[in-house]
Amino acid sequence: MSVERITIYHTNDIHSGFDTWAKLVAYIKQHKDPNSLYVDLGDHADRSHPITEATSGAGNVSLLNEAGVEYATIGNNEGITFSHDELDSLYTNAQFKVLISNLFTAEGNRPSWTKPYAIHQTKNGVKIALIGATAPFKQFYHQLDWKITPPIQAIKQCVEEVRDKVDVVIVLSHLGLFRDEELAEVVEGIDVILGAHTHHVLEKGKRRYGTLIAQAGKHGAYLGKVTIDVDLKTKTVAADEAELIDPASLLEEDDATLALLDQLNQDSETALAKHIANLPRVLPVSWQEESEASQILCDALTEWCKEEIGMMNAGVLLETFTEGPVTMQDVHRSCPHPINPCVVELTGAALRSTIIRSFSTEMRTLALKGFGFRGKVLGRMIFTGIEVELDKNEQVTEILILGKPLDLNQTYTIATLDMYTFGHLYPAIADAKKKTYYMPELLRDILSWKLGQIWA
Repeated sequence: MSVERITIYHTNDIHSGFDTWAKLVAYIKQHKDPNSLYVDLGDHADRSHPITEATSGAGNVSLLNEAGVEYATIGNNEGITFSHDELDSLYTNAQFKVLISNLFTAEGNRPSWTKPYAIHQTKNGVKIALIGATAPFKQFYHQLDWKITPPIQAIKQCVEEVRDKVDVVIVLSHLGLFRDEELAEVVEGIDVILGAHTHHVLEKGKRRYGTLIAQAGKHGAYLGKVTIDVDLKTKTVAADEAELIDPASLLEEDDATLALLDQLNQDSETALAKHIANLPRVLPVSWQEESEASQILCDALTEWCKEEIGMMNAGVLLETFTEGPVTMQDVHRSCPHPINPCVVELTGAALRSTIIRSFSTEMRTLALKGFGFRGKVLGRMIFTGIEVELDKNEQVTEILILGKPLDLNQTYTIATLDMYTFGHLYPAIADAKKKTYYMPELLRDILSWKLGQIWA
């Protein structure tokens, strides 16, 4: 049997974690040949890093260009942490194709910088369809004047269009492992799914319903490698396998990438040197106690959202602000998270249960990873317009809302953080029927606004 071996190198969820990046790029450059491809599965950018923040993601695109990526899809960090205009221009200088089958303008048109799929042909004439899709954070995309559609349906339509025209079908997925497994089950004709979003480490991949699923963790902890053997006579996949390459085993770094990172770091430092405020005193930050900086931010969050009551965890501020000039870099260093303001409606009973949960040791010491949080621990909950009385054991005994006892049956509108609306942190907030997100402003934008307003 005559076969052609195709190698796909893949990265996902780098999140602007560049510690191993030059090693990964060196390996790819050394091992790439005419029968190999390099693809990125999204969340390469993360605004918690100064390079991404200062360049609005353009630095990440430059790094992907230098790495020789040929196809990429986007993650939620590219899709919903930049403004509409920033995302619309993000890939202007990209030397690779951006594939997203389920993203449209508000009017229903495909953005000019993306295609739903591409067909790549090898030297022996093997045709590979690459289909891209990203996680459907519908309300967030809507707020940013984009339209996001159900990804599995979009992928299915693409597979139906290309399956008879190609020999191999690969999906570039930023949907997460569980959606990838569902995709393998409900859509026939997919050979390989290269995954992202949930940061799973799949050492040898997973096989579901005949489809190979691969994913390579996060932050450049691994480089993914998938090999596909195509029978040149039947033009079908004869075998495929996945593996992960640990950068700890790699010695060489790519000089051009190191030089580019150095230049981008210098440029970002200059860009973030913009003056914000001049503090007459130190603004301390504490994760487990009330502090002036945390209270200023919570009050500003509440004011920004035009509400009277608000709440946020103290752990969103990482560093104390020293007396004297404060720059964008200082604010970014203390508040690096891609977290947006949010307003939720809760009953008094739901608000009470949330406040009680916030004072538990579990929540105050939770070393959260994900949901936009880039800190160490959640810390104490900080309030505006809400007074909480505790006994000597830090148990909640009374809650006052704007000076009046909390009414279990009343509906309250609270300014807070979007990350509470995801997952398991505060079930009452996640389950709230009415949520309003404020975008594209991030929490640090509000902090900069208020510090400049008080101490310009």
